Amino acid sequence: MLETTIAAIGPLDQTATAAARDLQSRLTKPAGSLGALEDLSIRLAGLAGTCPPPLPEPAAVAIFAGDHGVHAQGVTPWPQEVTAQMIGNFLAGGAVVNAFARQAGASVTVVDVGVATPLPPAVADGPDAPNRWRRTHPGWSRPGSAPAPAT
Repeated sequence: MLETTIAAIGPLDQTATAAARDLQSRLTKPAGSLGALEDLSIRLAGLAGTCPPPLPEPAAVAIFAGDHGVHAQGVTPWPQEVTAQMIGNFLAGGAVVNAFARQAGASVTVVDVGVATPLPPAVADGPDAPNRWRRTHPGWSRPGSAPAPAT
């Protein structure tokens, strides 16, 4: 099956790719300001053979959230508790990403890849939590103070 799938993959549609590059150049933004998203949109147009490319169905947004151990070295003005508050807002549907997701008909899933502050049970264990919340492990250590997690 893998060989059949690979054999069915054709080259990018150059007309759609060129149209996507042209569209990117006409948007009101500095060139390259969207980083890898610009390249992704061009590639998606080439894969789909049309510009703009259709939204994937079903659309989904994944937010990977974590705290880093360098916080202990004073490199950020925000306490780590803010990360848990932001996650609570994502899960409650109150963040800008939620508004964008609603417009696109997309679901939002938050993946905890090392948030130091535990979420309140009402947030982490709410009725929709199994569909929208995943936790891999609690916070990260300061670099050099412990081995990296093997997750």
